[in-house]
Amino acid sequence: MSLAHSFGLFTHPDQEWEAIRKESESVTRLYAGHILLLALIPAVAGFYGTTQVGWQIGDGQITRLSTASALQLSVLFYVAMLAGIFVLGKFIDFFAATYDAVERIPRGVALAAYTATPIFLIGVIAAYPNIWVNMLAGLVAAGYAVYLLYKGLPILMKIPEERGFMFASAVLTVGLVMFVALLAISVVIWSMGIGPVYVN
Repeated sequence: MSLAHSFGLFTHPDQEWEAIRKESESVTRLYAGHILLLALIPAVAGFYGTTQVGWQIGDGQITRLSTASALQLSVLFYVAMLAGIFVLGKFIDFFAATYDAVERIPRGVALAAYTATPIFLIGVIAAYPNIWVNMLAGLVAAGYAVYLLYKGLPILMKIPEERGFMFASAVLTVGLVMFVALLAISVVIWSMGIGPVYVN
C-alpha cells in the first residue's frame, strides 16, 4: 500500500494523509514497502548519470566518474538518505509532545518518508546530470515536499492547523540543519580519501 500512498499524495494529498494515518504502518513495513525502494531512484540514476552520461561545464570536456568511485558515492548517498529519514522521523516524534499532539502513535518516520517522496521521485533526473536542469527539478520537488509537510503534519499528528504550521516550521528547520551537517560530513569523508575519481 505504501507506493499507492506515494502517488496519491500528488493527486489528493488531504485524503491520502488521512489514509496514511488510519493505516498506521510500522517503521519496518514503511522501509520495506516505500523507503528502501524509492531511495534507490536517485542513487541508481546518479550512478548511471555520472558514469555513462557525464556532465559538461560550458564548452569544456565531458567529465565522468570512475565506476568504482561512483558506486562508492552512490552507496554512501543511499545509506545517508535511509538514515536521514529515520533521524528526522525520530525528531518529529520527540517534538510531538511539545506541540501537544493528540496522536500518541509514533508517526514521525511516516511523515518524513512520505514528505520526501517528491525528492525521491525527481531523483530520476540525476541520470542526466545537467546542473541547471537538476537544480530546477530539485527546487520544484523540494517545494512540493515542503507543501506536503505543512499539509500532512496537522492531519497525521491530529493538531490544529495553526499549531501544525509552527510544528512543521520546526521540522523544516531541523531538516535544513541536517542537510548542512550532511554536507560537512561529506567534506570530512572526502578528506579521508573517499571522494570522486574523475575520468575524461
